[in-house]
Amino acid sequence: MEYTPLNSFPYYKECAPLVEGLGFQLVELRIIPSKTVNTARVVIARKSDDETQGITVNDCAKVHRLIQPRLEALISSKDVNMEVTSPGMERNIKNAAEFVLFVNLFVRVWDTEVTDWIPGKIVEASNASLTLELESGEKKQIEYNRIAKAKLLNT
Repeated sequence: MEYTPLNSFPYYKECAPLVEGLGFQLVELRIIPSKTVNTARVVIARKSDDETQGITVNDCAKVHRLIQPRLEALISSKDVNMEVTSPGMERNIKNAAEFVLFVNLFVRVWDTEVTDWIPGKIVEASNASLTLELESGEKKQIEYNRIAKAKLLNT
């Protein structure tokens, strides 16, 4: 799995502090340009130390109202169509940089060295590897280059 710093995505570093100010984390920000309208796909999550609640429609609306004007100014266009969502109950993790956002949550990763799924709780994530706490209590460090795919688990 590739590690691409989240701040390297266009407009991420300008929008992430706003989202964090509302008590959320910006998981993904994708701008899809076209000739007539730009589409912004935004995924937010609760901070990993606040796992008690999910993301509500009102949470998405708050984030939408806050970052819509910022994106319009950054893109220099009033034609920005925005969709704000939660990561979902079983999000496919697309970028290894997302692991740090999901510390203390359960995932399963496909380890190419073991050729099997390894489920566990993320206890640590860096720019090179993540550490999972397995059901047995054992901690296992897995380098990102060994991970073919990963998925959040609904626990």
